[in-house]
Amino acid sequence: MATLEDICVAAAINSLTAFAFLVAFAILRLQPINDRVYFPKWYLKGIRNNPLSSGALSKFVNLDFKMYIRFLNWMPAALRMPEPELIEHAGLDSAVFIRIYLLGLKIFVPITILTLVVLVPVNWTGKTLELKQFKNLSFSNIDKLSISNIPTGSKRFWAHLVMSYVCSFWTFYVLYMEYKIIATMRLGFLASEGRRPDQFTVLVRNVPPDPDESVSEHIEHFFCVNHPDHYLTHQVVYNAVKLAKLVEKKNGFQNWLVYYQNKYERNPTKKPTTKTGFWGLWGSRVDAIDYYTAEIGKLSEEEDAERERVICDSKAIVPAAFVSFKTRWGAAVCAQTQQSRNPTIWLTDWAPEPRDVFWDNLAIPYVEITIRRLLMAVGVFFLTFFFMIPIAFVQSLANIEGIEKVLPFLRPLIEKDVVKAVIQGFLPGIALKIFLILLPKILMTMSKIEGFTSLSSLERRSAQKYHLFILVNVFLGSVVTGTALQQLHQFIEAPTGGFAKTIGMSVPMKATFFITYIMVDGWSGVAAEILRLVPLVMFHLKNTFLVKTEQDREQAMDPGCLDFATSEPRIQFYFLLGLVYSVVTPILLPFIVAFFAFAFMVFRHQIINVYDQKYESGASFWPDVHRRIIIGLIIAQILHMGLLGASGADKSTTPCLIAQPILTIWFHIFCKGRFESAFVRFPLQEAMVKDTLEKATEPNLNLKTYLHDAYVHPVFKGTKLDKPIAIDEEENNPLVPTKRSSRQGSKHNSDVRSEAHL
Repeated sequence: MATLEDICVAAAINSLTAFAFLVAFAILRLQPINDRVYFPKWYLKGIRNNPLSSGALSKFVNLDFKMYIRFLNWMPAALRMPEPELIEHAGLDSAVFIRIYLLGLKIFVPITILTLVVLVPVNWTGKTLELKQFKNLSFSNIDKLSISNIPTGSKRFWAHLVMSYVCSFWTFYVLYMEYKIIATMRLGFLASEGRRPDQFTVLVRNVPPDPDESVSEHIEHFFCVNHPDHYLTHQVVYNAVKLAKLVEKKNGFQNWLVYYQNKYERNPTKKPTTKTGFWGLWGSRVDAIDYYTAEIGKLSEEEDAERERVICDSKAIVPAAFVSFKTRWGAAVCAQTQQSRNPTIWLTDWAPEPRDVFWDNLAIPYVEITIRRLLMAVGVFFLTFFFMIPIAFVQSLANIEGIEKVLPFLRPLIEKDVVKAVIQGFLPGIALKIFLILLPKILMTMSKIEGFTSLSSLERRSAQKYHLFILVNVFLGSVVTGTALQQLHQFIEAPTGGFAKTIGMSVPMKATFFITYIMVDGWSGVAAEILRLVPLVMFHLKNTFLVKTEQDREQAMDPGCLDFATSEPRIQFYFLLGLVYSVVTPILLPFIVAFFAFAFMVFRHQIINVYDQKYESGASFWPDVHRRIIIGLIIAQILHMGLLGASGADKSTTPCLIAQPILTIWFHIFCKGRFESAFVRFPLQEAMVKDTLEKATEPNLNLKTYLHDAYVHPVFKGTKLDKPIAIDEEENNPLVPTKRSSRQGSKHNSDVRSEAHL
């Protein structure tokens, strides 16, 4: 059991680590040679150029010592940019993501002040843990500040009950106001943003087969019949997965060729060589430049052959397409309505913006997607369940006695005060962090297998899995496993009536573990994020071996982006800890407030100067953020109910807490009905306003030319698929061209044949 001294040691270690990271960042960012690492967003926007220098040394080192005195001026600069300017600069997704940290401050700063003033004195003066019957129970001075220190049946529990309601209602108010603000921001952003291809385009999936027409002809016929006044054009989807892999492989070989060419230019007396085996580790040694030149030539031939095969082979066309309309209003009607009497065919949804499309999954059939998602659901269940084994091992590290029993020969070393403090105050959190590093890649792979068609939906789905995993394994696993192992002897010897009492006192004692985790992950982890050590090393390696031109140097930059799939569930974990321990162990809350404040400043700086988002979804993730905070609040309320009951509180207090989860569920349903439609639908009124304004300001706009290559697969860019479509008078012809022998009843017969194939 970590003591107050152990927590202080951990706080000192993590504070010094975070400060060291910040000092290193403040110095490294001032050096001209690192300018593209710490300010890549401004380079990508074309606003920033290479720093001017007057000497050879000044190209690499900043010799202006006055700037070192102001090395922390990035902090106020990160907070200075107004939110409207931030949205214009970085996008709504980035601006709203930052508001999650601000939401944490809005919720927990008042709760922290209130609980520290009210509940800490109530808990401290309880003095239950000092009684003789609990002398065998492991606890520290921090536990005396928790609900475990309240006597059985005491009226003091009414203070915790009242504070539980206060925390819940304050959270309701802040969540409602934030949901309202974000919904208004999203609608305003959609109304004010410029023209984008996805505003006019719908993704159509599960196109039924037709014996008389090809997929492309069938799609054109269907939409000319059912959307005659608004249909404009369409782009069929090709199964180009193999072609994309060939292109990616050729690009990799091209990088190696550039590397060896640069190497040869630096030392013309020695021609570089490589081995032909895997990663150049084995095989016969050959001339590197000649080898990669030949390999690139072979891949180019394979690429051209595969591209021609995909274009000419009708089987390479999948039953899906991007259908574009003449107006936003027409696209909104199509995307938000059912197209056929059979709800499993002609499935329509808003098309992702072109850079948000995940092309590999567009070729997956509808039935296969259903099977894949079922299998992945089973996989997530087993992954979540079996990951409890390493979590149990990590939690055993928090108990110094457990290590001595397993490894008795380490007792002399472990008993030293410094080593003991580091093991109990620092090691459990860092070990758990290492375990969690490997998890997001697994969950993202599972989400890709499920068949989602956009990067944003993939990240939201992965975040959902990650949140469930953290909830079950990190939180519930840490509480149940750690507490049960630590208090096993007390559980066995306790009488029947005292078992629940011991549980009620032991669960709050995991607060010390979570405090150490907050400091490792929330303080040191965030500080390491701003240092960008890996991108710094990779940029200089690329700049040394691969860069020839300014364009190469720009490609060597790795600005990164906000990783919603991992960052948002981690933030939700802090919301959960704060809501659970606000009434149980209020002393944990200042650590959470420090995390939210520090992370808000750091990530605001990163969004302004570093991150370049892959896509813009218009903050469509906010309903997920709101729902997960509600889940955390309900878990906290249920745990509060159980703790008060297990701790022997007045029997009248527990029924009073039953109403809390019910009120929370009602509040969530109310917010869902009030605001969620703004995140899943586009109002027809707004669409008509934008269409009318565009017609008035740009009456000669050629929309078909604007959209002709928007949704062409990247591997086809520059080919015959990427040529502008000729504009003729056929689109004004009221007759719908078709290859069927008779159009009489064609719509009905098509539906009958489509249903027969299901």
